Amino acid sequence: MRRALTRLALAMLLVAAGAAPLAAQQDLNAKFGAFLETTIKPAARKAGVPEAVLTRELHRLTPDTRLPGLGNPDGPERPAAVNYQAEFRAPAGYFKASAFKAHVARGRKLAKTHASLLLRIERRYGVPGRIVLAIWARESGYGAARIPHDALRTLATRAFMGDRRDYFAGETVAALQILAEGHISRQRLRSSWGGALGQPQFMPSSYLRLAVDFDGDGSRDIWRSVPDTLASIAKYLAWHGWVKGRDWGYEAVIPDSVSCTREGPDQGQPVSAWVAEGVRRARSRPFPKHELPQPGFLLMPAGRLGPAFIATDNFYVLKAYNESDAYALFVGHLADRYGMDTGFIQSWKKAPTRTRGAVRDLQLKLEKKGHDVGGADGLIGFKTRRTLGLEQERAGRPATCWLE
Repeated sequence: MRRALTRLALAMLLVAAGAAPLAAQQDLNAKFGAFLETTIKPAARKAGVPEAVLTRELHRLTPDTRLPGLGNPDGPERPAAVNYQAEFRAPAGYFKASAFKAHVARGRKLAKTHASLLLRIERRYGVPGRIVLAIWARESGYGAARIPHDALRTLATRAFMGDRRDYFAGETVAALQILAEGHISRQRLRSSWGGALGQPQFMPSSYLRLAVDFDGDGSRDIWRSVPDTLASIAKYLAWHGWVKGRDWGYEAVIPDSVSCTREGPDQGQPVSAWVAEGVRRARSRPFPKHELPQPGFLLMPAGRLGPAFIATDNFYVLKAYNESDAYALFVGHLADRYGMDTGFIQSWKKAPTRTRGAVRDLQLKLEKKGHDVGGADGLIGFKTRRTLGLEQERAGRPATCWLE
């Protein structure tokens, strides 16, 4: 009898333990449903999405709590404490030689296969084919990458309990517009864990605004059509201000007399002025003559502890594709390596890293001192880097413009 009662008590405890998570999930689902009703549906109706589409696509939709970087839907938004995106992790890993070797040979073959297509795209949008290819490589491995997530569910979950909730609410509505306009079926509307679509990894609003039907079949198919994918990438860059006839930037040797605190797109000067201060292009190559009178910007993604560059306006156009110095530099460097396949002249391995949460805490401390670090988002952008350098100089130390 005692053993039977013990088994019964244990069974009741196990049931209770299982009931608590189930109740919590049911509560979360209910809150998510209310969020869809009060936030997403009214915005979608205003954007012209038919009621039938809303009913079909949102009925019984549940949040995907397996996605990284989620928070408490009842709490304030807070950037993830962990660096989930590769662009915001250790630069040595992001720029390792194998990452480029994996793309260069394939990219060269595709450049030949699609030479005519890339030339037509460049003539229309002014963006070099090698830049378009490099973005295609980085975003989806030239279209070979698996894109596993239900895009609508992913976007709605992020709008409900992720970071930048208003932004993702807008992107959820844009995804509903895509479905309402019949561009693709719900089954094929797949995305990354961040909600980006197709081979060029467009957010839904970018698809609606900038996707191109370049193969003339009446569909803007960035999921299966190579011409549509590549032309859409080029149009995206052109729309964001790509300057025809200029490159993205040049690796350079920066003398000690030029402080790393001078980095940033707000501290540019003619390339010739940088040369006059002793800045040299890598491998003793001259800067192109047509670039000398044009504005150039000091770029030191790892401060004094990694490679340095003189960037052009087009580098910051690449950042419009992904707000990361590392991403834009990867694309530009890969594009260069389709020609001469050589690496950086300086190693990235000296640059230590911290978690995104630790960087955010540091940024908050710097903000309290009155510095503009570009926002306490946990990402080491140029404003954070040069602020670190200013603090180092103020303390009487050589500026490295990087974490210590």
